[in-house]
Amino acid sequence: MKLLIHSCDQVVTVIRDDDNRSVLTGPFMRNIQVLEQDIAIAVDEDGTVPSTADARVRWNDSEFEDVIDAKGKCVLPGFVDAHTHPVWAGDRVHEFAMKLAGATYLEIHEAGGGIHFTVDKTVKTSQEDLYQSLKDRLTKMLNAGTTTVECKTGYGLEMDAELKLLEVLQRAKRELPIEISITFCGAHAVPRNKTAEEATKDIVKQQIPRLRNLMVKQMINIENIDVFCEKGIFDTEQSKRILEAGRDIGLRINFHGDELNPIEETRMGAEIGATAISHLEEVSEQGIEDMAAAAVVAVLLPTTAYIMKLNPPPTRQLIEQAVPVALGSDFNPNAYCFDMATVMNLACIILGMSMQEALVAATLNAAASLGRGKTHGAIQKGRIGDFVIINTNRWEHIIYQMSSHHHLIDYVVKKGKVVYRKDENH
Repeated sequence: MKLLIHSCDQVVTVIRDDDNRSVLTGPFMRNIQVLEQDIAIAVDEDGTVPSTADARVRWNDSEFEDVIDAKGKCVLPGFVDAHTHPVWAGDRVHEFAMKLAGATYLEIHEAGGGIHFTVDKTVKTSQEDLYQSLKDRLTKMLNAGTTTVECKTGYGLEMDAELKLLEVLQRAKRELPIEISITFCGAHAVPRNKTAEEATKDIVKQQIPRLRNLMVKQMINIENIDVFCEKGIFDTEQSKRILEAGRDIGLRINFHGDELNPIEETRMGAEIGATAISHLEEVSEQGIEDMAAAAVVAVLLPTTAYIMKLNPPPTRQLIEQAVPVALGSDFNPNAYCFDMATVMNLACIILGMSMQEALVAATLNAAASLGRGKTHGAIQKGRIGDFVIINTNRWEHIIYQMSSHHHLIDYVVKKGKVVYRKDENH
């Protein structure tokens, strides 16, 4: 067998071994499963957990390629970051100063900043340089406990530039130990030389059919389709056409909605079978009802509300109405955060989540937003062996000790392979 972790003080399995749910909602988000005192976990050669972590399990160390003594430590599922924009060049430090002076996101965008500023830098940067910066970012995420991450394009906008970003992500998917769910976000903004309608037609008639051909030839592996559905960007009808075109070639609908203005994108998303909708700072009561009825995952991004000084999404209402709630870092030039431990802390403070709810949102529910709710995000028989091992006797410290993940995380495990050891990296 591949890996044995023994003598753990706590193992947070999230759900019981006989629980077949792929997502937790409402009060179930507070009722997570934690095993205590002298727990052992094994991982098979195929990278999955062969049985529930249990104090009764006793293994022979010689059967394993790697053995970790976790006495005094806690084991959690690997974190799943449900929303990132990690492929870009340059930075937007100057815009941070503008925000502090009172400029809004849309004011910066309309002045040529924001997404367009990053697009200009990114399209001029070589594919190799983009890959090296992406590799550095994803490695930092992995070392902070993120074992699965959603990664969007969107800083190319035109087809050839977007393909360059997709190729960079595809290379990272092949070469790096972190698991990547690739999202096509060619509708991240309207190109300067097009109207929103012209950009919509180009994406639907030209870009998505071209992506389909590349997918059929197995040259790229895209899982999700995203649109920045927002007043002054792509309206609800244009977004719907783009999302449906992506859905028709087999992509999951996973898009930005109801962030800056309440224009009822969530209702549209629920109608067309969206898997997940992100942001939701301005979601309506009807939108919440529609998401709950359609089991659409709400991907909340507390870093964005914090950095942009937005009103936070109605998190308690979403949870109380049984909408599945997940978390993402929204890593991008506007929200520079690599680690889900900080995201969980912000979720507790800004969004009013409990620590149990935040952990579920950063593991099982985030996995569900990426179509992995049956295989990732919990420690359970048959699931992928992705773990974070922290040097403390209570799991809550990963959230409580704000931005202390570098000191707390001793190991990160991906599919039963140790991909980060603190002793080797410090």
